[in-house]
Amino acid sequence: MRLFAGKLLVHIGYKETLALGVITGLVMTLFYYGVDNVLLLYVVRFWHGASFGITTTASATIVADIVPRNRSGEGIAYYSLSQILATAIGPFLGMFISQHGSYNMMFTVCAIASAISIFMLPFLSLRKKELTAGQMQEMRGLKLSNLIELPVIPIAVICLIVFMCYSSIISFLAVYAQEIDLVEAASFFFMVYALVVLISRPIIGRVFDARGENTIMYPAILIFATGMLLFSQSNIGYQLLFAAVFVGIGFGAIQSSALAIAVKITPSHRLGLANSTYFTFSDLGMGTGPLLVGILIPYLSYRGMYAVVAVILLACLFLYHFLHGRTLNSKIREASLDIPS
Repeated sequence: MRLFAGKLLVHIGYKETLALGVITGLVMTLFYYGVDNVLLLYVVRFWHGASFGITTTASATIVADIVPRNRSGEGIAYYSLSQILATAIGPFLGMFISQHGSYNMMFTVCAIASAISIFMLPFLSLRKKELTAGQMQEMRGLKLSNLIELPVIPIAVICLIVFMCYSSIISFLAVYAQEIDLVEAASFFFMVYALVVLISRPIIGRVFDARGENTIMYPAILIFATGMLLFSQSNIGYQLLFAAVFVGIGFGAIQSSALAIAVKITPSHRLGLANSTYFTFSDLGMGTGPLLVGILIPYLSYRGMYAVVAVILLACLFLYHFLHGRTLNSKIREASLDIPS
């Protein structure tokens, strides 16, 4: 649905697309009460996923549109903190309710949260996005360039690989922690990760705007790779949590900065397509990552698999340079030559 969310944003409007996603999400949440077979569960999950894809793409596009271009790094960094808080609080609440309540209670809490979102919609103050006749003509028809923002693909490919590497932590942390006998430390891993991201991301956003994306992306990829290497070699609890600090700084910076890059290089009337392209590639990385890196586990063990992930991230340094970094540097040099002495 990410691919089609970009077109929806153009043709029916930002606020209307967001409303469609949020309302569909509430309806699908209510349907969980009546699920009594696997086929119906698949149908509900499909449309719930569709609503999530529409809502998150629309909200990111709205933020990208209202934030000044010269402060896109900072603005998107602040916005992305909401996702960090949600992914930290949501699983905790889900586990708490499932242990002390019931799934119906969980559905009720989710339905209330969705209803609150719908109640807030009318209070959003958004200017109407007016497109020229030429821009509307450009966006008509079902063709590849109207589903994917092609100039965003290079940075989106970097995100696909980075998210694939990050998914290895989410998927295998619990089993890896049992293997290395650090289950207690592992229970605090994502708390440390979330705290580090909350502290670092606004700073990273300001540096992005002041000094450009290369100042952030090169160190961030290196820091993330270092974190994965530490993660693969952890024998003591504090080493695992120290790795969480590196992962939080590195992956957190890449996540928000890559989205800011996608916004920065895209015309304003195609922001929806830029966001949908970024999220589509990121989702592909998160979805295929556990399968691809999981193939290595029987041959290399979990430590070996995470060491390979660290090497893949180091390779991303060179990939980023050739796909985006060097192009940016050449543009900066050309701009400096145009400045009169």
